[in-house]
Amino acid sequence: MPTVFTHAVVGLGLGWIFATGRPMPLAFWGLSAALSALPDLDVITLALGLPYGSRFGHRGFSHSLCCALLVSLPVALLTYRPFGVAWWLLWGYFFVVMASHGVLDAFTNGGYGIAFFSPFDPTRYFFPWRPVEVAPIGVTAFFGPWGLRVLGSEMLWIWLPLGVVVAAVKVWRQAA
Repeated sequence: MPTVFTHAVVGLGLGWIFATGRPMPLAFWGLSAALSALPDLDVITLALGLPYGSRFGHRGFSHSLCCALLVSLPVALLTYRPFGVAWWLLWGYFFVVMASHGVLDAFTNGGYGIAFFSPFDPTRYFFPWRPVEVAPIGVTAFFGPWGLRVLGSEMLWIWLPLGVVVAAVKVWRQAA
């Protein structure tokens, strides 16, 4: 899994693309960062004794497209008026933000894969190309050589491409 910080940065980058230059309230940016990192709350299940590979274990239902749809709908319905965006556009945006978490995790080189289609299909999936170094679960394991490799990997395979996409969108908007 990429670090929670990297997931949040991706949410903010997607927010910048979605906002199309209009000023958005601080709550929009907070939700963009939080929803992109939210699926990793499932690590709590490990402390509760649920096996990693179970339906509700790490990278299970909380990383699924179904969960992203279910969570993003009420968030959109509660915020579309103050954000000044049609509810269905905001729902689509929040869905993409939350689903980005599982997509990024499917590019990592460790773990059991992502249950994209849970609860309908428990199969865990990875993408064929997995260049992102998997981050350790837990804070203490992150501080050391493994954590530095993870950060370098995230900078190269997530942050850099995100920066290129955001810059390309900015150039395209200015040219239009």
